[in-house]
Amino acid sequence: MQHLKQLLGIEKSALGQLLRYSLYGLEATLRKAQAEYHHDPGAELCDQVLYEIHNLLQVKEEAKPTVSCTQSEPKLGYLRAAFDADVELGIYLGNSPLCSQTDADLWNEIHRKLLRVPEDLAEFWRQRALDLAQEVGAIADNSHLHYLPFIRDEIIYPGLSGTVVSPGLCLSQKALQKTKILPESASEELTLLASFLVLLTKFIEIEPELYHAFKSVFSFDVIHLHSQLEQKIQYVEALGDRFHRTKKAEESTDPLSMLRAWLDMDEAIHSLIFVPPAERYSWWGKLQQESRRALKKVAEIANNAGHEVRIRQLTGLYADICALTKDDLQLECGGVPGEVLTCLRVYARINHEGIPGRVIFRSSR
Repeated sequence: MQHLKQLLGIEKSALGQLLRYSLYGLEATLRKAQAEYHHDPGAELCDQVLYEIHNLLQVKEEAKPTVSCTQSEPKLGYLRAAFDADVELGIYLGNSPLCSQTDADLWNEIHRKLLRVPEDLAEFWRQRALDLAQEVGAIADNSHLHYLPFIRDEIIYPGLSGTVVSPGLCLSQKALQKTKILPESASEELTLLASFLVLLTKFIEIEPELYHAFKSVFSFDVIHLHSQLEQKIQYVEALGDRFHRTKKAEESTDPLSMLRAWLDMDEAIHSLIFVPPAERYSWWGKLQQESRRALKKVAEIANNAGHEVRIRQLTGLYADICALTKDDLQLECGGVPGEVLTCLRVYARINHEGIPGRVIFRSSR
């Protein structure tokens, strides 16, 4: 052990660097194996081995002279520069340069931003980010994840092990079950809404760039949740209130009561936004569309019960759909000038009664 520490502590030693990378790889391999072999007789001793490896990997940092900044030198600096310089990303993300101070935070910030851009562009940058991380000795690690409750298991993006250690992000059915929010004998649609309630509440806590545009909370502008604590609390409470109203409506078995409650709940879900709003075919856009697909099923139930129901998601030129909306909001970034950026609430027609939708549109200036 003493000689390992000495070799790791030699500045500019290629052999020391090779040893360091090997230890990072061994650490990642053991952690992954631990996750698979919970009951292995060597599991407890493996914890001690990992602790020793961790201490060894601190040697170089401890040997460095003390400086005013306590952060180690960033390893993903080139990734940061390349990401900020991508003009195509700027079309979807607006003028919001990366602000993370550490490599671990940077990995997460970049990947959360990629949830808002078209899937093909996001996939290109996920691969490029991984390639650049591997160049500095980091490796993808699907066993090091932060779990978000939802109705399915899905790795949203991997974590990193090696020279950069950072958790990834995933959806988890087990995490949803632990919340105990699912009503007994709930319909598939209500189960989806319950999972949205806990998922969005958790996501708000880890994503500082979220806004809300929920009319029942604040109707005049989009509100940044991270800087407006009271608005964040009110939005989360309103989201929970809409869910419980929908649950009560389902228990009544009245199809029109269910539909009206669903319209309100779907609006609450789609009112959690980014600025500019996420692209419709991004990961975030597709996630929110799951609520809208379920809403269409609820509308079909009402139609089958003898009611005349039509719902319409509002897209395209704002001038073409503004007669169907009320209390819309305007932004001067994202999308195409004069077009709808996102549909917060669908237009509905129920037995000859028109219920206005609500959108955010891009200024035509």
